[in-house]
Amino acid sequence: MADMDIGVLLPTGTAQWGPADDPRELVAFGRYAERSGFSSLFANDSLLSPRVEALTMLAALAPVTEAVTLGTAALMPFLRRPIQAAQALASIDLLSGGRLTVTVGAGFPGRFGRPLYALSELPWDRRFARLDETVALWRALWDGADAFHGEILRFDDIPPTTRPPRAGGPPIWLGGATPAALARTGRLYDGWLPYPPDPADYASGLRSVHEAATDAGRETEDITPALFVSVRIDNDIESGRRALDDYARATYGMPLEELEKNQAVVTGSADQVLEHLGRYVAAGARHIVARLGAPDLRSQRDQLERIADLIPAVQVAADRASASESF
Repeated sequence: MADMDIGVLLPTGTAQWGPADDPRELVAFGRYAERSGFSSLFANDSLLSPRVEALTMLAALAPVTEAVTLGTAALMPFLRRPIQAAQALASIDLLSGGRLTVTVGAGFPGRFGRPLYALSELPWDRRFARLDETVALWRALWDGADAFHGEILRFDDIPPTTRPPRAGGPPIWLGGATPAALARTGRLYDGWLPYPPDPADYASGLRSVHEAATDAGRETEDITPALFVSVRIDNDIESGRRALDDYARATYGMPLEELEKNQAVVTGSADQVLEHLGRYVAAGARHIVARLGAPDLRSQRDQLERIADLIPAVQVAADRASASESF
């Protein structure tokens, strides 16, 4: 059997809540997802729209879930002081019994990224170097370091910090699919979580990640190939696209046709969604993080149940893809 994980992005933003929704239902939502067969629960990170903060959400889920991976998709470390963030992440990993996975990103050009640097009182320049150094600092602290000297981050006399239950700390994945991001993933990170609209781009990106890993002397099997994808199961593609257009406008302030230029979006009947997800599986994805295209917690739960019904078939698709790779 191929290793194939299917997770869900928790609807932590108020754009995904209806007028009558209680955000405390998110904990029950996460527990229900685990019982329904999902293997991971992810939370995203932003200051640009109201939401339950990502690490707060995962901390709430840590003691009430049993086996699911708890992840960020994606955490933007520059929003937090780096040593404090290391302690928060180690604490969640401890409280969950070593089930945390941390996807990180440096933010996007334009209105969804650059304003966050102004709010954080940090320069936009060298944001990727800052991200990589922050991750290196975390790993050093989790291994017991008492000092860190990078080009951007420099600390002496660091007091003892919280240590995760796993040597080296939780896995850290990188989001992004630019050539530079692919190379950095292969050299430095434990996983890759992009959202390319075309499965062919996923396949070529994964090849680049593997090439960079090989050049750095790393085993390609040590890098988890994941996928972030917006999913809605509906009567057909047309009705699904209408619903996702409403979702995109509420969440991003843009129509679906603009969103899908940059992000993976899958909709249609259950069979159509399965076929499209299967193309990403054939391209190499082995951990799918599904964002549910629905406007309130009741319809989010309906989508969760519909996608849960597809989990066995997606796992079969992964088995077939792995078998074909072995020939």
